[in-house]
Amino acid sequence: MARLTSFSKLLLTLLIVGGVVFGGKYLLNNTEAGKKLAEKSKSSSEEKKSGDESNSNESSDPNTIKVGVVTWGGYAGGQYFNEGFKANTQSRFYKDYGFKVDFKVLDDFEASRAAFKNGNVDLLWCTIDALPTEMSSLKAYDPKVVFQADWSRGGDAVVVRRGITSVSDLRGKKVAVAELTPSHSFLIWLLEAAGMKPSDIQIIKQPSAIDAAQVFKSQQVDAAVVWSPDDELCTQAVPGSKILESTRSASNIIADAFIAKGAWLDKNSDKVAKLYEGWMKGAGEINSSDANKRKAAKILSQNFDGVSEDAAYKSISNVRLCNHGDNMNFFGMNPLYKGVNGENLYSRMTNTYTQLNYIDGKVPDLRMAIYTNAIKNSNLSGMPGQTAEGQKQFTQVTEEGKKKDAIATKRVSISFRSGEFKLDENTKYIIDKEFVDIAKAFSNSRIRIEGNTDNVGNPATNKALSEKRARAVADYLISTYNMPRNRFIIVGNGPDKPVGSNDTEEGKSKNRRTDFEIVGE
Repeated sequence: MARLTSFSKLLLTLLIVGGVVFGGKYLLNNTEAGKKLAEKSKSSSEEKKSGDESNSNESSDPNTIKVGVVTWGGYAGGQYFNEGFKANTQSRFYKDYGFKVDFKVLDDFEASRAAFKNGNVDLLWCTIDALPTEMSSLKAYDPKVVFQADWSRGGDAVVVRRGITSVSDLRGKKVAVAELTPSHSFLIWLLEAAGMKPSDIQIIKQPSAIDAAQVFKSQQVDAAVVWSPDDELCTQAVPGSKILESTRSASNIIADAFIAKGAWLDKNSDKVAKLYEGWMKGAGEINSSDANKRKAAKILSQNFDGVSEDAAYKSISNVRLCNHGDNMNFFGMNPLYKGVNGENLYSRMTNTYTQLNYIDGKVPDLRMAIYTNAIKNSNLSGMPGQTAEGQKQFTQVTEEGKKKDAIATKRVSISFRSGEFKLDENTKYIIDKEFVDIAKAFSNSRIRIEGNTDNVGNPATNKALSEKRARAVADYLISTYNMPRNRFIIVGNGPDKPVGSNDTEEGKSKNRRTDFEIVGE
């Protein structure tokens, strides 16, 4: 057979292509299957175009601030003031300040951090306790803490199986926890309050607090650090289990805040100041009115998957929504405030996570990683709903309350001169180092201080002296750190509660101690 010429090949190709095109058009225009196919293709194309336009508008609109959050009640102040999660013209941010706010729910941790790095969100949730572990990975973006949104007040909890009644009972037990999260920080603080370390328990790593709850329900572990409402669901699922402790008592450990890139803050300082002002107004209004809290709960339930209005209301009740006064305290702008502030929390957890080998390299001081212009320049001081949270008011403890079991006990050796109960400077240093941070962090819990002696001398005299020594410690905490007097339970045990043998000098030394105990209400 003769070979085709180049022109013949071209002509044949054109005829084939033409036939395919003609046949395709005929199929699309003159058959039912073709018409459906064309319709579907057009619809898909329009949807993609619409989606692309929507994403483009949302990400590029300079008049919309994008805020990354998780399913949590502590951001309700901003969402309530925004009249919802989506950017909208009914928002008070828009009506009062002229810009829109769009809240994006990003429950996946890694996805939320990627969104921050890629510029898909301008502000991103964080917790001050865990932030030191992130600073290295975020360094290139110059992250700055802008304001505090809330304190967890029951939103985080430790659930335990039957037979575990105190933190010391966790020694050697399996505890499920999501590492490098607020749950992890809470567990570390709780162990510290009992004079324990993470190495004293078996940590069973989990991807999230939700996963920790699941392994507890399936009874694979002895305890778990979970979020509300999983704490109650866990106790319902496992017979005899209970909530050992929560951030309702350990009230100043988990501080939720927002970070933003330094460059973005410099370009948007006016909007940030107004965002802060509106958010604080929203928080103050919710804190001051149950009707406003109900409204906020409805907004949350409409935007969180699977969260009922009642559950949303409870999630808001499980936090302290921070107002302007709280932020002044947290960022060290109120010299009279003696509670936990951001610097205390951040620096302590930086040291803790470094010692546990979770941090490699230098972490910047918090003062180098905060943006306080919005707080410092605000005119909210003195406005309704903007007064900082006060200390919990404790009633005088009852006889029954004095005998309550301790949730956590920390034993510390405090040296006194023979027969004396006056604190010297070294003793004060030990109290500051061993007791004060824990007392501040668990500020909604009572503290029982028990003085103990060895068996040398008259038992009755020793008992009276040990009570005076315990009272001297309490008096120091009251006068120096402004802690409420009724918060303390003072006990003098004398030689009646030895932890070592009085037959040896080592044992006697252990018995000359002060026990610092966290006691639930």
